[in-house]
Order: sequence, then C-alpha cells, then structure tokens
Amino acid sequence: MVIWISVIAAAVAFGLTWLAGVWFIPFLHKLKYGQTILDIGPKWHKAKKQGTPTMGGIMFIIAVSVCFICGIILFGALGGKNFAGEDKAELIRAGSGLVMAVMFGFMGFLDDFIKVKKKHNEGLTPMQKIVIQVLIIAAYFATLYLSGMTRTAILFPWGWSLELGWLYYPIMGVVILYLVNAVNLTDGIDGLCSCVTVVYMAAFTCIAGILGMFCEGLLALLTAGGCIGFLMWNFPPAKVFMGDTGSMFLGGVVCALGVGCGAEFLMLVAALVYICEALSVVIQVTVFKITKKIYHTTEGKRLFKMTPIHHHFELSGWSELKIDIVFSLTAAVMGACAVLMAMSMFGR
Repeated sequence: MVIWISVIAAAVAFGLTWLAGVWFIPFLHKLKYGQTILDIGPKWHKAKKQGTPTMGGIMFIIAVSVCFICGIILFGALGGKNFAGEDKAELIRAGSGLVMAVMFGFMGFLDDFIKVKKKHNEGLTPMQKIVIQVLIIAAYFATLYLSGMTRTAILFPWGWSLELGWLYYPIMGVVILYLVNAVNLTDGIDGLCSCVTVVYMAAFTCIAGILGMFCEGLLALLTAGGCIGFLMWNFPPAKVFMGDTGSMFLGGVVCALGVGCGAEFLMLVAALVYICEALSVVIQVTVFKITKKIYHTTEGKRLFKMTPIHHHFELSGWSELKIDIVFSLTAAVMGACAVLMAMSMFGR
C-alpha cells in the first residue's frame, strides 16, 4: 500500500506540473515575466535565452504541496500510519521540511519578481537573502525542537556518530544555507537542476524506504515527479525557467530530507554535484583575489573559464544536453553510494 500511494501521488504531481505549463507559460508570456540574462555569462545565453519566462517553479511547488497533503490524508485514512499518535513526529519532520522549502521558494519568488519588474538580474540584495534564509532555517529548527526532536548527533557509516550538542544547530544551519544556495547555482543551464534533483530525490526515496519513513519518502518521490513534469518544458531548449522560485524550493527539500531522515552525512554524499557547483565559485573568487594581490594587477588569475563549473564545461564546447547527462550520472553514482551506506547503517 505504501509504495502504490507514493507512486500514484508522484504520477499526479508529474501530471499536474506538466499540464500546468499549458496555460501557465502563456500566462507568464502575457505578463512579460521574462528572464533577464547577465552579460557576464556565456555570450550565446543572452541571444538565445533572453526573455524566456521565469518563475516556472511555481508549477511544481503547488503540485508537490497539494499531492503531499492528499497523500498523507489518504495514507492515514487507510490506516497506514497513525499521524495523530505515535507517527506524529514523522509527519512533523516532513511537514515542517516542506514548509521550509515553500518559504525558501517564496523568497525566491520575491527575488524573481523584483528582477522581472526592474528588467535586470538583481533582485534582493545578498544581505537580505542571507537574513531571510537564516530566519527560515531558525524557524525550521525551532519547530523540530519544540516538537520533541532534539537529536544532535551526526550519524556516519561503520557504526560511529558525532555528538555535537547545541553546536548541531549552527553547524547544520550553515550546511543548509550552503546547500540551498548551491542548488540555486546549479540552475544555470536548461534542465540541469531538474535532472540532478530527480536523481537526488530517487536516492532519498530509497533511503527513506530503508528507514521506514513514509512521509519523507513521499516528499522525495513527489519532488522527483514534479521535476520530471517540469523537465517537459525545461529540457533544452527551455520554454520556461524555474527561476529562484523553483531552485530555492528544491534546495529546501534537499536539506529537509537529509535532516528529516537523520541522514545528514548521506545528504552531503548524495549532494556532491550541488556542493561542487558552489565550491567552484568559492575557489574561483578566492584564487582571483589572492593572485590579484600577489601580482599587484587589476585582474587576478582564473582557475576555471567561468563559474559555476557547468559554465566552464559549456565554454569548453560541451552542449547543455551533455552537461545534463554527465552531471546526472555523477549524481547517480553518489546517490547509489549514499543508498549503499544507508543499507549498512540502517538496513534491517
């Protein structure tokens, strides 16, 4: 019963997202909510992608949220879980994680809205984004803590764990902040963020299954279904972009699953592609600033042709489709490693 409810709900999330594009994309065109492409990106992006509708992430955010609520109600009604009793904590973990993701998505929506209204690629300021994100993360942890979920240990393979005590919250807060923005950076070419996220969600569907966590598994499978539905419109050449609205939401789900499943280490393993995307930016900026000081020049050295790193491969002659495939395969390898680790850690 568990798997069929999840699969049907994911299929509905896929269908709703796909069908939403039929009227929502023309609606965005009518409002002239097109993406403004930065001049610092690959030159052909501005020529080919300028004006493509953005904020398409709204399509799968609504589909995932509605299907999650319906799936929980149906599963509870059929007696699969007692969400009013002993299984309440599991529902709170997944539900608060979804709310956190929706709040990140709303922040992304504000950022996108400002961009399209002002007709440039600058929305909320970096400080405004950080403050809002910190408040969202703090509210998420407060919800978990007040509901009685006070676990502060990080579990690792090979049977050992690291008890962090109160340090768990600031450390994991920084990890969530990094990962959410890393997912956002991955959304730089057609289909990439959706493809990588589908693979990540597949891995955590398996991990949640190993742990016997229906709610977390449902959230992962629904997000995968929504991303596949969105890919029908976002696959190269994209007819719509998810915008910060969609990528920030997906970043929230990525983190909610890792923390909610008590599998923070496995989250980092499965999220390697996202991590490398953001890390490439950090490395590029660091090398640029250091070499600028060393050589006393106005321009420092660059380790990559452009960051995030998918642009480096793009400028090296890779097509968007090839980047999507290679990055997704890399995510699949790391996701499989995370699942195998989960089997050794939690397998029954």
